[in-house]
This record gives sequence, C-alpha cells and structure tokens, in this order.
Amino acid sequence: MSDLATIRAEALSQVTAAADLGQLDAARVAVLGKKGTVTELMKTLGTLAPERRREFGAAVNALKGEIEAALDARRGALSGAALDARLAAERIDVTLPARPEAQGTLHPIGQVMDELAAIFGDMGFTWAEGPDIEDDWHNFTALNMPPDHPARQMQDTFYLPARADGTQMVLRTHTSPVQARTMLDPEVQRMLAGGGALRIIVPGRTFRIDNDATHTPMFHQVEGLVIDRTTHMGHLKGCLVDFCRAFFEVEDLPLRFRPSYFPFTEPSAEVDIGCSWKGGELKIGAGESWLEILGSGMVHPNVIANCGLDPTVYQGFAFGMGIDRIAMLKYGIPDLRAFFDADLRWLRHFGFSALDVPSLTGGLGR
Repeated sequence: MSDLATIRAEALSQVTAAADLGQLDAARVAVLGKKGTVTELMKTLGTLAPERRREFGAAVNALKGEIEAALDARRGALSGAALDARLAAERIDVTLPARPEAQGTLHPIGQVMDELAAIFGDMGFTWAEGPDIEDDWHNFTALNMPPDHPARQMQDTFYLPARADGTQMVLRTHTSPVQARTMLDPEVQRMLAGGGALRIIVPGRTFRIDNDATHTPMFHQVEGLVIDRTTHMGHLKGCLVDFCRAFFEVEDLPLRFRPSYFPFTEPSAEVDIGCSWKGGELKIGAGESWLEILGSGMVHPNVIANCGLDPTVYQGFAFGMGIDRIAMLKYGIPDLRAFFDADLRWLRHFGFSALDVPSLTGGLGR
C-alpha cells in the first residue's frame, strides 16, 4: 500500500503542476497510459491471491478514479484559462472597418439633410414626410395648379399606368403634396384651431423628366411651411435670411428677394444670394453677382381652402429649394449626375464622417 501512496502523491503533484493542456496530457499518459504507473499496477492483479487481489484491486481502482477526477478538474481550469487568453489575444474592435479601404462616409445629400434639420429645428420646424407616388389631387389640384398647367404635361411628369377608374398616379414632381397632407390632418387642424402654429420642413425625393449636368430624373427637394393666424412676409424674409447665412456659414451674406410667380403662393418671390466669380471660381458672399437658390411666398388662399382651412383666418408662408443644388454650391461639386453614380472615389472625396454630426454650435460642414 505504501507504493500506492507514493504513486498517488506523485500523480496528483504532476496534475497540479501542469501549466497547460499539453503538460496535463503528459501527466495523464505517465499515470494512466498503456505503460503508466497505475496501469502497470493493474497488470499485477493476476499474480495475487484471491483475497489480496480483491483488496488491492479496490485500492488501485479508487486511486485511478481519484486521479481521473483530478485530471478533469485541472483540464477544466486550464481550458478556461486558455479560452480567456485566446479571447484577449484575438480581440476585435467592431467599431473599425473590416478593411481600411472600405471605411464608409456619409453622402453629401445625407449630410445636407442633417444640416437642414439642425438649422430649421433650431427655428422650431419639425420634419414631415409623404409618399413618392402621389395622386393628381395632392400633387397638382390641391396646390392650385389648373388642369392646363405646364407641369401636368407628359414631357415634365412621370405618369403611372391608368387605374381601373381611368385616373393616373404620378411620381411626385415636388415635396409640396406633403404640405397639403399635413394641413388636412385632423390633429393639425385641431391644433391650429386652438391657437397653435404649424411649422414643418419636407425633405425628400422628387421626379421630373430631365437629365443634364444640373438636372436628373430623380433629385431631392426640401420645402418649408408655416401656417398660423399672424405670419406675414416679414417673417418669411427673416426665416430665409437666417437660414442662408447659417447654411453657407457667411455671417453677412447678402440676400435679394425678386417678385416671381408660383401657382401655390401669392405674393411669390425668388431668393438670390450674393456671390462673385473671380478667376472663374464661385465664391458665396459679398460680390458683384447674384445667384438664385430658392422660391418662396405667402401660401395662396386657394391652397389653404383646398386643405380644409379658412383662408380668412389662417395664413402662412412656404419655400422650396433643391437639396442637390445647395449641396453643389456649398461644397463645390460641379456635376449633379455624380451624386448618383455610386463612385467610391467620389464618395471618399466628398463624403463626410459619420461622427461629424452637424450642429449650429459645433459647425455644419467642413
């Protein structure tokens, strides 16, 4: 039995001292392998008398079981430590791009939309959206466009196949239908009746049959709408002056309002910003030239009435501009078609970091 005590002490010592799974397996082979010390003891049982065999065999089996239990416990501890070491060595920062060349950027259109949200959100405007596919009433009639208006012609508007009743849906030609849908909302009408004011901006895709360096069949617009009981042209002018100076980040940017015509506003005005063309390069700010960027005006009484409101009680102003166009002007992008080419080289050059969130205090653009 003294041999068993010695074997037990040496085996448990080897198991405890094993620093890794390889050393532990070597200790197992030395004790329980084909030529291990415990295995050799088992081979001697046949040479013993029956009484001695039972006693000695029980002791050897107990020793074998104890060593196997010690091996399992040590294996579990070493496996956990090995996994922890592997996880520490192979740790991956999931915030990094999978490949350095695949690092993404925000598209200039998305960046400018965020800038618009920051500026107009500070003025109390909320974001509104609507469907890209519109019916004739919301896209034209509600906005005071007569049946013979040029915008209704096939050469300007994408018409969908006629429905069973003969009417045709259209790809919206502007985001103005959302103005009508918002004013028709019962909750909005209850809010206005209670003395509140409606202030929304409506960015989104629009569609017209056109294609050149400054026009594409699909483009982006943003429109603004204010409806209450007291808003007047002076408020419209102040709103747009503040917007243009904040967006182009030119504190003393000169603006000019020119009389114009739009069927959904009256009076209407085109808005120009000051600029110069020194050396053939556009510079926005004080200069000898003017550049038209948007249209605006007081909401036509017919539009207010078409949307279920009393034009003798409510009034407001609206404005609209091309998001692609103001992005081109601000960031020096020469060709509108490049916005939609999905060229990674172009996106890397003109794109924005996802972490550079526009704000009036931290800066809008580059």
